[in-house]
Amino acid sequence: MISKGFIRSLGPGMLFAGAAVGVSHLVYSTKAGALYGFGLIWLVVISNLFKYPFFEFGPRYAAATGKSLLYGYQKIGNSVLGIFAFITLGTMFTIQAAVTIVTASIAAHLFGVITTNIIAWVFILLLICSVLLMIGRYNLLDSAMKIIVVTLSLITLITVILAFCKTSQPINFTQVFPMDNFGLLFVIAFIGWMPAPLDLSVWHSLWVLEKRKQSNKDFDVKRSIFDFNVGYIGTTLLALFFIALGALVMFNSGETFSPKGTIFARQLIELYTSTLGNGVGFFVGLAAFITMFSTTITCLDALPRSMAKAHYILKHQPNSQSIEEGKVVDVPKKYYFGWMAVLIGGSLIILNLFLTNMSSFVMVATILSFLTTPFFAIVNYSLVTRFLPKKNQPSSFLKLLSILGIVYLFVFCCVYLYTCIYL
Repeated sequence: MISKGFIRSLGPGMLFAGAAVGVSHLVYSTKAGALYGFGLIWLVVISNLFKYPFFEFGPRYAAATGKSLLYGYQKIGNSVLGIFAFITLGTMFTIQAAVTIVTASIAAHLFGVITTNIIAWVFILLLICSVLLMIGRYNLLDSAMKIIVVTLSLITLITVILAFCKTSQPINFTQVFPMDNFGLLFVIAFIGWMPAPLDLSVWHSLWVLEKRKQSNKDFDVKRSIFDFNVGYIGTTLLALFFIALGALVMFNSGETFSPKGTIFARQLIELYTSTLGNGVGFFVGLAAFITMFSTTITCLDALPRSMAKAHYILKHQPNSQSIEEGKVVDVPKKYYFGWMAVLIGGSLIILNLFLTNMSSFVMVATILSFLTTPFFAIVNYSLVTRFLPKKNQPSSFLKLLSILGIVYLFVFCCVYLYTCIYL
């Protein structure tokens, strides 16, 4: 039996899961199963394996030093922190818009009696999320995410088991590598957000510091990494569950996911209702909505939080001397709320100007995130191997896995660029 104390001890790992289990799982994993059956399981496994070290370095560094990865980036050089700010500024609007449009599509399907206008739902959701964050900040996220992630995991596991029991078609686990133009683009987009964009490692380091404030600094490296592993393993298993749902319910059925948001939302919910029965349709739809809502609110917290921190450091602590002396200060709230307002405004503008269909827009967002992964991988690896005390550095195995991961990310970036130029 899981004790209440164990649940309370978890925190940033559940926030990681809440941010990760969204587009990569509900959209891309189910679509992977629908298009290729169980043939892309390898992609989930190697993506989660090779990205693992770079995500783990976020909580490791924060717990070991009491400082976020952003201070670490500045320790390497102001140019590195500046590049981070530039990358985040270039991708934050598409990331927020992509996760919010999926959430809005599910909301329009479930609560269409209010309005079926997707942009109206985007505005409503961003307004609700911003108000909740102004009121509750980290404590709200920490408490809500544990309930959301556990609930979705149980519902999805039950659904997969029932789907296995009900299926009459033979299950083929032969793995495939799509070689056509669409297939390669799909693989790259899938890698981009499986399990999440690598800049989530920065978000995680900031959440670890918030958790340490709650725990009277009793959130050491060992507990921090354990907490991260719980969330990371959970997201990996959920990705496999969603591939199984898509494969068992839609593969070879003649049906394909629609690029239109509300139709996609209906098809997604029908993955559950076709297995569990129509009586649970609204409940399952609500669970999917809550899951995507969690991703929307965690992104709306983490993106402004990281930009506010980077902005403040570059403006008020232009060199690492004060950091070496331990003078790390909290960022004034006006920076956080100011960047939140910029993020909301920019996301709404992008959706109004460029949204043609949900599928294409989400693919653009995921590919942009993927192209930034080598930067985060190299910088995070350099930071923990050069600046952490020996006792807090990753193991030799994790260092080797990191090097292999960097090679893996560069190879797929080259594959994508080749696809764009020659195919």
